[in-house]
Amino acid sequence: MTAPRNEMELKEEAIRAHYPAAAALLQGLDHVPRIARPQVAEAAVERSPGVGARPRFRSTTPGLVTRPMGRAEGVRLVERIEGIGGEDPIVDPVEAAVLQALRRALAIALAVGEAFSGQTGLAELKRGNLENRLPADRKSEFSELLAAEALAVLSVFANATAFLLAPHATEAVVEIGAVEEVLTDNAQLALHGALWELDQDIAVFATEVPKLVPVVLTYAEQLMAKVKLRADSAPRLQAFTGANYRVEADDFPIAGFEPARKARGTALVMTFKKPEEVVGNHIAKYQAMRLAKMLMAYDFERKLNPFAELGGFIFTFMGDGKPGTGKTTLIQMMAGLLNDYCKVANYPFRYQNLSIDNVDSYQGKSGQNAKAFITSVMDPAVIGFGTVDDIDQVAGKRGDRQSSAGQQEITAVLMEAFAGANTVVRGNCTFGMFSNFPENVDDALRQRAGARFLVDGPQTREDYIDILALLLGKNHAIPLGQHELYAAQEIQRAVAESFEKHSRPMEDGLVAVFDRLRHEIGELDTLAKLGTYLKAIQEADDRFTGRAVKNITDAVKVRAMDFELPDEWMEQPELFLFKGYDEKKAMISELRKPITVGMVVQEINRYADSEFRYADKSDEIAIEGAVRDMRRMEEARRRYLEGKG
Repeated sequence: MTAPRNEMELKEEAIRAHYPAAAALLQGLDHVPRIARPQVAEAAVERSPGVGARPRFRSTTPGLVTRPMGRAEGVRLVERIEGIGGEDPIVDPVEAAVLQALRRALAIALAVGEAFSGQTGLAELKRGNLENRLPADRKSEFSELLAAEALAVLSVFANATAFLLAPHATEAVVEIGAVEEVLTDNAQLALHGALWELDQDIAVFATEVPKLVPVVLTYAEQLMAKVKLRADSAPRLQAFTGANYRVEADDFPIAGFEPARKARGTALVMTFKKPEEVVGNHIAKYQAMRLAKMLMAYDFERKLNPFAELGGFIFTFMGDGKPGTGKTTLIQMMAGLLNDYCKVANYPFRYQNLSIDNVDSYQGKSGQNAKAFITSVMDPAVIGFGTVDDIDQVAGKRGDRQSSAGQQEITAVLMEAFAGANTVVRGNCTFGMFSNFPENVDDALRQRAGARFLVDGPQTREDYIDILALLLGKNHAIPLGQHELYAAQEIQRAVAESFEKHSRPMEDGLVAVFDRLRHEIGELDTLAKLGTYLKAIQEADDRFTGRAVKNITDAVKVRAMDFELPDEWMEQPELFLFKGYDEKKAMISELRKPITVGMVVQEINRYADSEFRYADKSDEIAIEGAVRDMRRMEEARRRYLEGKG
């Protein structure tokens, strides 16, 4: 892949020139820990007579000698990593991959440091310091540039390590604690401290080969985050943050302190469902099928989806319904469609689920888990689908004393991610929240769901015959009888009928508002009348805010895109998926439908029905809880008086 115009290529020969120094760092170095405490003591390595130790890397950079503050500890990462496999004389492929990645990452970091020194004049200041001709008035500048180079080199080392090891990552996660030995006196000392702490973490946590990559990846990601935090207040970093590099051989971009992620999909272990296996739930099924195709219109070069620009893209949605009505089946269907489409187009697909297992008792850990979930799904280098199943259990309702601190942390992260000041909707991913009890979801979080899917399962006689035939399978000889199998599941007809039902509201509270207003002002056929209807809904339920109106208009724009991209466009990517962004946008624009009054009324009713439904359930539950509390207090008072008498 050719580097974009705003990126400079980091030459391969410049990187490989640092291979010997990088290898020497991995073979052996001495380091005096300054901040972190050693977790393991340096062990003497027994060798056969005549076998010498590997040479240790010594400082050769003039003017950078630091005063020892304690006993120097030997760091031999090659021996440490190769020793994980026990007595086996053959190096494990995973161990070899980690060592190769570390050497490559160190060499890239040293090459960037060299470029930074040349661009900022630091190289000349180093020479002046070596020759004792550094002007006194430039000593402060010298120290600041050394610290800036150290931060840049540490960031690139951690970033490259995480990027190069991404293809070897597994689902395993290892907790290693906070990264502490982050030194910024100069680049060489910074790398010594980083390698010393990595060696300590490998010794303690990588007790077997499968844990090696998770430990190194976790360390690299934490080091990146800590260095970025330090860099926020550090001076003289413009030469690093203002220049974007790319390592052509690895397709590795370096954009300041922003992490680069390998475009790696998730190997899904899931029972996929075909659309015909989803009985009932017509609107939810239809919109999920269309959303899967919408996601595939994402342009990886422009990092934008035409649907996100034209309007009608569903970034967040909520599916609610009673237990057993098909929420999990919808997830399996949509994930299966995306998985199949991405295989045809050779796009990386990533599916993640945030579950109750991500709620942790340690302070801050639940928020970290939620943030990692969001970051993984929103990665602009993949097609992403994120789900939060049973969100009423995962995310806490603010002000609810029954919600744990971890659940509250997750709520805060999701609210910021779904509609925060820094939220960027590129159109490469979507998030689905599912619940049997949406009334228990925080109001503000629930309103961040741009679309609502009522997952009500099979409804008609035909639906129940279809689902019975589907679940029984073919291992029987029971005659079908007078019924056209799956005819009721014909999606276009079923959806049209389902939308038509929303020409009138369904919830009693909203029906009263709708009928009263139509009696007063007549048919809702102008913007003024529609606005009057919205205000009347707000007067009936003050939780119906401007965000609700935005969600309704977004849903109307989705209806304007009420067409299905042809199946052949997904099956033959060159017909649509592989075309340029502007051409894809023009093809979509031609299919767009005009917005009608009927669409707006139906979407107002659909959304408002869901809010009234949630509010009614929420209020009823609160009333029932208050009644139970009163009865308990009354019974307690009665027993107390009996005992006193």
